[in-house]
Amino acid sequence: MKKIKVTVLFGGQSSEHEVSRVSAQSVLENMDIERFDIRMVGITKTGEWLEYKGDISLIGTGEWEGVARQQLLDKAGSNKRFLTAPPSCVDLVSFKDEEDQNIGVDVVFPVLHGPNGEDGSVQGLLQLAGVPYVGCNILASAAGMDKEFSKLVFKNAGIPQANYIKVMRSEIKGSMPFLINSVTEKLGWPCFVKPANAGSSVGVSKVKDPQDLEAALLSAAKYDSKILIEEFIRGREIECAVLGNENPIASTVGEIVPCNDFYDYNAKYIDGKSETIIPADLPSHIVEQVQDYSIRAFKALGCSGLSRVDFFVCEDGRVVLNEINTMPGFTSISMYSKLWEASGIPYPELITKLIELAFEKYEQDIRSYERD
Repeated sequence: MKKIKVTVLFGGQSSEHEVSRVSAQSVLENMDIERFDIRMVGITKTGEWLEYKGDISLIGTGEWEGVARQQLLDKAGSNKRFLTAPPSCVDLVSFKDEEDQNIGVDVVFPVLHGPNGEDGSVQGLLQLAGVPYVGCNILASAAGMDKEFSKLVFKNAGIPQANYIKVMRSEIKGSMPFLINSVTEKLGWPCFVKPANAGSSVGVSKVKDPQDLEAALLSAAKYDSKILIEEFIRGREIECAVLGNENPIASTVGEIVPCNDFYDYNAKYIDGKSETIIPADLPSHIVEQVQDYSIRAFKALGCSGLSRVDFFVCEDGRVVLNEINTMPGFTSISMYSKLWEASGIPYPELITKLIELAFEKYEQDIRSYERD
């Protein structure tokens, strides 16, 4: 049987570049090489797209980039770029063989996290190129990345969430007395400050005292012009994975016990001391509520392929949605793959299923266009 040509994108121009590399290495190490003809393309922090044909283990460390550049020099012009100069958008995402012939790509797996990768940017490129790709479409990706916009969608879907105040970067200076009063009256202390468009808790701060609010806002403003001040919800951190297209299914649920004050970037990817409990020790009706909200959030946003939905479960049994991740981490400590493994889908099978869903979604979209 002819192998399916899969291109894995990794890296990217975001604060989560390093996480993306580690995720991609894990995905590549678990792909079915009997079924897939795998190509690797890394996006550097400066935005270069480089085909990589080296050792997979060098992707996570970052050493891949030097190898890829040397490969370009050795090739003396052959296969210089992943993006060719195309006569049409169909040829945008392509490779050339030794005879300079376009050999095409069947499907792309964009293992990219954060802005310029998970926010609809790359999805737009792939959509224009007419290439199937793993994950959510342009709109769902963009909406899922913007925490304020996704909150509006989830509110309309009737899913409980934390209260919040939106602040623009330009409003921080000169508005602190007003903002402090607003937080005191509407949210209370402590509260969380986070960029509206960022992932992996990048730029997120837990603010316990009013005098620390400005510093937290300025920190978040380094990553986005729109910032959210969010109500602190005292509860257990619960996560659920969703898989599918029009008829998605939810995994069992897991619990994160962070090693830090909250599940920030260091707790997720650097310290490695946070504890995961799968399945979470919760009453069955709470588990079912989390799963129901996860699927409702997935559908409300118009997601496809995959998402991980994060919640707080309070002592009184309330389930409060925290956020959705349309391209969750695939590192060795990733909750998404662990949740599905605990639900009966091993990691390699999960990757294959995601690629199959990419083709399914592509065919559904083609049929929709034909009807129009």
